[in-house]
Amino acid sequence: MQKVDKPKKPLFVYYLIVLAVIVLLNLFLFPKLVEQHVTEVDYGTFLTMLSDKKVSKVELSGDEIYFEDKDNQLYSTNTFEDVNLVDRLQAAGCEFGQVKQQEMDPFLSMILSFVVPLVIFAVIGQLLSRSLMKKMGGAGMGNAMSFGKSNAKVYVASETGIKFSDVAGEDEAKDALQEIVDFLHSPQKYQEIGAKMPKGALLVGPPGTGKTLLAKAVAGEANVPFFSISGSEFVEMFVGMGAAKVRDLFKQANEKAPCIVFIDEIDTIGKKRDTQGMTGNDEREQTLNQLLAEMDGFDGSKGVVILAATNRPETLDPALLRPGRFDRRIPVELPDLQGREAILKVHAKKIRLGDDIDFNAIARAASGASGAELANMVNEAALRAVRSGRKYVTQADLEESIEVVIAGYQKKNKVLSDKERLIVSYHEIGHALVAALQTHSAPVTKITIIPRTSGALGYTMQVDEQERNLLSKEELENKIATFTGGRVAEDLVFHSITTGASNDIEQATKLARGMITRYGMSEKFGMVALETVTNQYMGGDTSLACAGETAADIDEMVVELVKREYAKAEKLLSDNMPKLHELAKFLYEKETITGEEFMQILNAPVGGTQTVE
Repeated sequence: MQKVDKPKKPLFVYYLIVLAVIVLLNLFLFPKLVEQHVTEVDYGTFLTMLSDKKVSKVELSGDEIYFEDKDNQLYSTNTFEDVNLVDRLQAAGCEFGQVKQQEMDPFLSMILSFVVPLVIFAVIGQLLSRSLMKKMGGAGMGNAMSFGKSNAKVYVASETGIKFSDVAGEDEAKDALQEIVDFLHSPQKYQEIGAKMPKGALLVGPPGTGKTLLAKAVAGEANVPFFSISGSEFVEMFVGMGAAKVRDLFKQANEKAPCIVFIDEIDTIGKKRDTQGMTGNDEREQTLNQLLAEMDGFDGSKGVVILAATNRPETLDPALLRPGRFDRRIPVELPDLQGREAILKVHAKKIRLGDDIDFNAIARAASGASGAELANMVNEAALRAVRSGRKYVTQADLEESIEVVIAGYQKKNKVLSDKERLIVSYHEIGHALVAALQTHSAPVTKITIIPRTSGALGYTMQVDEQERNLLSKEELENKIATFTGGRVAEDLVFHSITTGASNDIEQATKLARGMITRYGMSEKFGMVALETVTNQYMGGDTSLACAGETAADIDEMVVELVKREYAKAEKLLSDNMPKLHELAKFLYEKETITGEEFMQILNAPVGGTQTVE
């Protein structure tokens, strides 16, 4: 059912409500506040208090007598025909004067009647306005004096505590930034020879590689203040506020020089300016223009260094990247094998480890992982150790944490039928057997049919013995054949196919298309790029750059390549059907087997599974 919003009330309704509240306050509340309390007593009580000399002041007003006692309490009583009243009052030493409350001063009455209610409503309105701004995402919008402030977080060295020793796996980036640290320590060396330090350095790389951490490490090594701000914080709902924030940021930086200014996700405000059509953003372009002007205007010799980070460098404006602004472009790539091992050791310093830890094996298994993912793996291993009731982390914990990050947690509540478990067993053994029977494939390290939270009903893990940077055509073809091995095993054994190979199909197709369009591994097209890659650090989206007829030819060649590798996998499994049955039965019973167990059964005579423990 569609939600129906209530129509908004006109503005004059709210004015009427405020006026009505003010009238009610003047009629009921304020008279009570200013009115003096008068106690009514009988005439006998008055005479008794008079004889006891408790009355200090008396006012005769017609039929009423108002009097005040020694404690300044007011009383009133009715008069009687008493000719001796005045004599009694004089004998009691009473003072004659005005006791009844006077009319309030007109100025004070106006203040209480109108000014005070308006002040109350103004305060309430201000509080409501601030609450509304917070809900809209602008916590500081309630105060007009905060407009144009940069809101940059300022850290000093004692607060960050991050050094280059805390950053592992990015030796090249640290070497490039070391010169900036040296300049901040001793700028006279560079001034004597006439060298100018780069005004800015752009850190470029995939998410999670440690760009922000490197910037903080530079500030920690240089022992200077560190200004940190995100590019999204320059984007405001009011025109001109982004440029004002840029001016304020550089003003603060010049006042605290030498210092480091770090702008994270600079692509938010640094995108290429576009004047075509209606796609331009005047506010963002004003902010970018102000940033360009500030970077041209400030004196680099003062020791103000601008660091920025982005994972979309292709979208930045060329004016931002020219010499004199961001002079250096420092890549912060995914770590290699040695880098991953070093990162694991850095994060492992904070946890208690067992004696069987092999960081090299973990690093090889975590190929392609970023620094953030490796840190998450170490933390997941520590959490697993706690869940298991142990006080230290073992090798098995780290291996399982890799699988958690890659494939998700084990779904213990997901129960497969016996037939499905058998199909999944043959499927995974099909992958592993095809991989093992080919000469240019990575060794199998683990096979499991335990479902994972990622949706996988099982998986086969392959880990190269060493870091691989180049893959040959034969190796890529073998990968495609390995992807098809699961579907081939299902077809050969059950003479039926299932939906379990959906991810295999996607991976095989993507790899085959890349061989033809990007890697130049086809005889027909040769070394011709038919596909362009955008956002290489954000998933690597691809788009065809060819004619429609060529695209159709590419599709035919992809289908032919996958079919050829499918036939190769089918022949390998057909020739080794006894081993396929033997290994699948063993996996069905054990649910998880290691690479050593797999190879032991594969190399043993048929029927020798009883020797495996």
